[in-house]
Amino acid sequence: MFQNSAEFRILMMSTSRAWTVAAFFFMWLFGSSLLVGAQNGITDPIEVRALQDIKRSLIDTNKNLSNWNRGDPCTSNWTGVLCFNTTQDDGYLHVRELQLLDMNLSGTLSPELGRLSRLKILDFMWNSLSGSIPKEIGNIASLELLLLNGNHLTGPLPEELGYLPNLDRIQIDENNISGPIPRSFANLNKTKHFHMNNNSISGQIPPELASLPYLVHFLLDNNNLSGYLPPELSRMPNLTILQLDNNNFDGTTIPDTYGTMSKLLKLSLRNCHLQGPIPDLSRIPHLGYLDLSSNQLNGTIPTNQLSQDITTFDLSNNELTGSIPANFSGLPNLQILSLANNSLNGSISSFLWQNKTLNATESLTLDLENNMLTNISGSINLPPNVTLWLKGNPVCENDDLSLNQLCGSRSQNDTRSPSTTNSTTACPPQSCPFPYEYSPTSNISCFCAAPLLVGYRLKSPGLSDFPPYRIRFEEYLTSGLQVDFHQLYIDSLVWEEGPRLKMYLKLYPIYNASGNERNMFSRSEVSRIRSMFTGWLIPDSDIFGPYELLNFTLLDIYREVPVTTSKSGISTGAVIGIVLGGIAVAVTLSAVVTLLILRVGLKNYRVVSKQRRTSKASMKIDGVKSFTYAELAMATNNFNSSTQVGQGGYGKVYRGNMADGMVVAIKRAQEGSLQGEKEFLTEIQLLSRLHHRNLVSLIGYCDEEGEQMLVYEFMSNGTLRDHLSAKSKEPLSFAMRLRVSLGSAKGILYLHTEADPPIFHRDIKASNILLDSKFTAKVADFGLSRLAPVPDVEGAMPTHVSTVVKGTPGYLDPEYFLTHKLTDKSDVYSLGVVFLELLTGMQPISHGKNIVREVNVAYHSGMIFSVVDGRMGSYPSECVEKFVTLALKCCQDETDPRPSMADVVRELENIWLMMPESEIGVPESIDTVPEKMTPPSSSSMVKNPYVSSDVSGSDLVSGVIPTITPR
Repeated sequence: MFQNSAEFRILMMSTSRAWTVAAFFFMWLFGSSLLVGAQNGITDPIEVRALQDIKRSLIDTNKNLSNWNRGDPCTSNWTGVLCFNTTQDDGYLHVRELQLLDMNLSGTLSPELGRLSRLKILDFMWNSLSGSIPKEIGNIASLELLLLNGNHLTGPLPEELGYLPNLDRIQIDENNISGPIPRSFANLNKTKHFHMNNNSISGQIPPELASLPYLVHFLLDNNNLSGYLPPELSRMPNLTILQLDNNNFDGTTIPDTYGTMSKLLKLSLRNCHLQGPIPDLSRIPHLGYLDLSSNQLNGTIPTNQLSQDITTFDLSNNELTGSIPANFSGLPNLQILSLANNSLNGSISSFLWQNKTLNATESLTLDLENNMLTNISGSINLPPNVTLWLKGNPVCENDDLSLNQLCGSRSQNDTRSPSTTNSTTACPPQSCPFPYEYSPTSNISCFCAAPLLVGYRLKSPGLSDFPPYRIRFEEYLTSGLQVDFHQLYIDSLVWEEGPRLKMYLKLYPIYNASGNERNMFSRSEVSRIRSMFTGWLIPDSDIFGPYELLNFTLLDIYREVPVTTSKSGISTGAVIGIVLGGIAVAVTLSAVVTLLILRVGLKNYRVVSKQRRTSKASMKIDGVKSFTYAELAMATNNFNSSTQVGQGGYGKVYRGNMADGMVVAIKRAQEGSLQGEKEFLTEIQLLSRLHHRNLVSLIGYCDEEGEQMLVYEFMSNGTLRDHLSAKSKEPLSFAMRLRVSLGSAKGILYLHTEADPPIFHRDIKASNILLDSKFTAKVADFGLSRLAPVPDVEGAMPTHVSTVVKGTPGYLDPEYFLTHKLTDKSDVYSLGVVFLELLTGMQPISHGKNIVREVNVAYHSGMIFSVVDGRMGSYPSECVEKFVTLALKCCQDETDPRPSMADVVRELENIWLMMPESEIGVPESIDTVPEKMTPPSSSSMVKNPYVSSDVSGSDLVSGVIPTITPR
C-alpha cells in the first residue's frame, strides 16, 4: 500500500493530526460545558460581544489583537485585556483595564466601549485612531483613567464625559479635538488631571471649572482658546500647574487673584496675547516656574521677593519698563532669567551672579538682550557656568573689551539636550549573549542582564536644566517604582518643544546572588512595573511634574515567558460534575470520530505528500546551494542566542560561520508559520535569478528536519534603520545618505526594468535596505514581492497587478491601499518615504505623526531645514533642497505624477554630481545608467502640488528643479 517508510510516517503524522483535532474538539466541548454549566469563571457575555465589536472598528495592521477570537477574554489572556481576579456580584469576570498603548492601531473607537461597565482604565495612547470620541464612554461610571492622547481623533468633547463620577485623569492631548470645553466637566469632582494640550479646542474656559476640588494639573496649551482668563480659577484649592501657552486671550489681563493660588508650582501663559501689568506673585510660596513671555505685558517687574524655589523666570518679548529688581539676586535654584526684548533701563547689578554658588552640574543663564540697559554695577567677571547675554543694549556701545563676549551673538548650541553613554567600557566586549547586556549602574562588575525598555516623558517639568536634578530624579522614580536605585539607567534624554523632556530608560533586574550572572525580571515583576507606569501609581513630584508613558518595550526573551491565566473561582463540585458530563459526551462521540480518522488521515496524507513533492521539485534550482540542517546548526552553535542578529515577522536571523570560513546570514522561519512557507518559496524563486550589486544575494537554503531556512551574504553594517536610529553611534553624513539612496534606487530599478519578468518589491522600507562593510546599499526581503504584469493575448500591457494589500504601515502607497492596484509607482512611493527618513532621521509613523505630512508642512511653510536630521553634520543646502523635492515627488498621493524609478536614479545622480568633492571624498564610482533607461518625452508632464507650475519630465531627469513657491 505504501511505497516506502517515509510515506507510512506521513500517514501516521496525518492520523495523529486527526486525533489531535478530535482531542481539541473534546476539549472545546468540555469548555462549552463549562460555560453552560456554571456562570463562574467566564467573562460577562455583554463585554465579550463589546470587545468583538471594538476589534471590528479597529485596523490592526500588526496583528496585535489576533488572539481576540480565541477562548474567553479574561481566562485566555487576550492582548491588552486585564480583568478582575475574581468573579463579581453577578458571577462573571469583568474587564478592569483595556491597555492598547502604542500598538499601531488605526480605525475608530467603537461606541460599544460603553458596555465595559466595570472598566477602570481605557488606554489607546500613541496609536493612529481617527473619528470622534464616543459619547457612550460617559456610561462607564467606574472609569478612572481615560487615556487617548497621541492619536488623530477629531470632533468635539462629548458632554457625557462630564458625568464620570470616578474619573481621575483625562488625557486627550496631541489629537485634533475641536469645539469648546463642555461645562459639564465642572461635575468631575474626583478629577485631578486635565491634559488637553495640542488640540484645536476653542472658546472660553468655563469659569464653572473653578469648583473642581481636586484638580492638580490644568494643561490646555497649544489650542484655540479665546475670551478672558477666568479669575475664578484661583479658587481651585489644589491646582499646582496652570499651563495655557499659545492660545488667544486677546486683550485680556492676568487676574490679580492668580497671585493667591497658594499651591501653584508652575504658571505658563506664553504667547497668549495678554496685556496689562504683571500681578504680584510673591504670595505663592513655592512657585518654581513662571513663563509669561511673548505677550504685550507692560509696566514694571514687581519688586516683591520671589519664591526661593524659582528655577525659571521668563518675561521676554513683552513691553516692560523700569529697572531689573534686586530681588533676583540670591535665588538658590534659579537656572534661567530671561528678560530679553523689553524696554528695561538703568544698570545691571553684578549681584545677579556674584551671590550665586554653582556646583559642576549647575548653570545660570541671564538673557537681557535688546533692552535699554546702560551699564554694569560691580564686577563683570562671571563665575563658571554663568552665561550673560547683553547684545542690543546701550552698555554694549562702550569701548570695554571685557564686554565683547557678552555682547556678541549667542551660540546656537542647545545646552539643554544632554545625552548619556554606557559606562561599561571596562567590561570585555560582546561577552553578554544576546539579548543580555551589561548593567551600566550595577554595583556588580560586568553584570549581564536583560533590561526593560521604557519611553518616558516629563510633560510639564518645573525646571529648565536637568543635570542638577538627575540624582533627585533617579531617586524619585526608583522609589516610586519600588526598585533599587542601581536598577535605573537613563539611556538618553532630549528637550522637546513645550518644553518637555523625553527620556529612554532602561530598568535592570537585581543581581542574582546565587551565582547566575545572566538575570532577568520575573513575569510578575514585569507586570508590576508596567502597571506602575500605566496606572499612574508613581506619586506626582513637585519639581518634575506629570509624566507620560511613550512605550514599554519587552525584549523577546520576556515575550517567551509563559503567561499565567486568571483563576475562575469554579467550585470543586461544579468541576467534578462538568468533567463527568464532558467524559460521557466524549465517549458517545468517540466512535463516530474514530470512523473518520483513517479517512481524514488518508486525505491529509495525499495533500501533504503532494505538497512535499511540489516543494522539493521547486528546490532544484541552479546556482543555489542546498544546506543540511546540521551544517547550519554547526555554523550558529546550534542557533545559540549569542549568534542572533535580528528578527522579523518571518522569524529570527542568525550570523553563521560556515566550515569554509564564509560568514553568512541565516533566516530561520518560525515553526508552523504559513506565511513563512509562502515567503520561503517566493524568495528562493525570485532571488535565484536576480543578480545585482544592490540586491542581497541568496547563497542557499535548507528544507529538512521540519525547518525552512534561507542563507544570504552577510551584511556587516546591518540595516539602514539601525543607522538612522537616535542610538546610532556614528550618524551617516549627507553624502553617505545620498549614496545609500542611489544604491537602493538602482537595485529597485533593476527589478522594474532588468529582471525578466519585472518584479514589484512591495515592501521597500529602511529595515529592508542592508549595508555591507563598505556601506553599499542592498535591497533585501522579497517575501512579499510580486511579478509585474505580462502582455495579454492581444499584446496589451496591463498597468497594474490586482492583489491583496501587503506591506508596512507608513510606507504603503495610498492609491494601492485604496484600490488594491499594485504598480511600479508603489515601490517609488515607499522609496520616497525612505528618502524622507534619510533626510530627517524620523520614522515613517511615530506617536501619531506621519513623516510625509510632517515634511510637507515644513516644505510649505519654507521651514524645510528645520526638519533635517542635525546629526548628519554640514551639508550643501542646494543638494538637500533637490533631494527633498525628489522625495516629495515620489510621495505624492496619486500614482501618475510620481516619477519612474529611472527618473529617480537620474535625478539622484545629478544631485551626486553637484556634491562638493570635499563632502564625498573618493567613494566608489557611480555606475552608468542602464541602457534600457530612456528619458520620458518632453511632452510628459509631472504635476507637482509643491510648486507653482507644472514640471516636465525632462526637467526632472536633467536635474533642473524650478523655484519652490509654497501655496
